[in-house]
Amino acid sequence: MNISSRLAERGITLPNAPAPAANYVPYVLTGNTLYVSGQISQNAEGLIKGKLGDTMSAEEGAAAAQRCAISLLAQVNAACDGDLSRLKRVVKLTGFVNSTADFTDQPKVINGASDFLVDILGDAGRHARSAVSAVSLPLGVAVEIEGIFEISV
Repeated sequence: MNISSRLAERGITLPNAPAPAANYVPYVLTGNTLYVSGQISQNAEGLIKGKLGDTMSAEEGAAAAQRCAISLLAQVNAACDGDLSRLKRVVKLTGFVNSTADFTDQPKVINGASDFLVDILGDAGRHARSAVSAVSLPLGVAVEIEGIFEISV
């Protein structure tokens, strides 16, 4: 599995790993388990804001979740000193969806991240997952996802 090649084939360049916005670290490595702090939906143009069930569709939310997954991989890349071949598998994602009280398609939104990771990583991208609603998210973003990864040390 050559992760960098798969990303390049799809025209995806990992951004620089986003810096934390407060008093926390972007990731913690303990043993061979890497915990990556929540990554918010953003792209080169800036934050992807919105509320699912009001100003955004599930499809738009899934695209925002994919951007979170790209940021998660950027953090993994930083933790692995630029060597993504050290990534062994995605263990678990926890996805938060900024949504209305009656919106029930949180799993469809977080599928944007899950499907992307399986596409790029194959079976190593299959993971346990939670997809939950939030009445609001930091800075008004649509999606935030945190991840747990296994890497070789």
